[in-house]
Amino acid sequence: MSLGVLLVALVALAQLAFAGASAASQEKTWNPTQVITALRHASLPIGRVQSYTASSDPNKLLGRPSQYTGKANFKDRRLKAAGFDVDNGGSVETFANRDDAKRRFDYVRAIAKSPLFAEYDYLEGTVLLRISSDLTPTQAKAYEQALRKAV
Repeated sequence: MSLGVLLVALVALAQLAFAGASAASQEKTWNPTQVITALRHASLPIGRVQSYTASSDPNKLLGRPSQYTGKANFKDRRLKAAGFDVDNGGSVETFANRDDAKRRFDYVRAIAKSPLFAEYDYLEGTVLLRISSDLTPTQAKAYEQALRKAV
């Protein structure tokens, strides 16, 4: 085998290996609407939904570097509070990659240790689901199971 043929073969093998690694490292990304739709299909009592844009996000994180790429809050019909805070149901935050999602999850979990900000938090892939602590553990678990099944 000539040196030229060998080099072409090596380059082709390297390209195949890189393409395979690249495809494996790409992960499914979600938007909040897709996640909330899946939760509704699991028969969870989700009422009204408030989707946010970069200009309407109350946290001013949507679309910022290493922050969530999508955010929507929803009401759980079992809770009677007004507004769209996590306390009134939940929130879905979606991310471009698992690392960004994990950083946000860790941050939210640290804050949620305070009784004032307590909530249930679930991370699956690039999706962070935050659920009101006004729901029972069993009710929150239903959200977690639906998320894990959908994502």
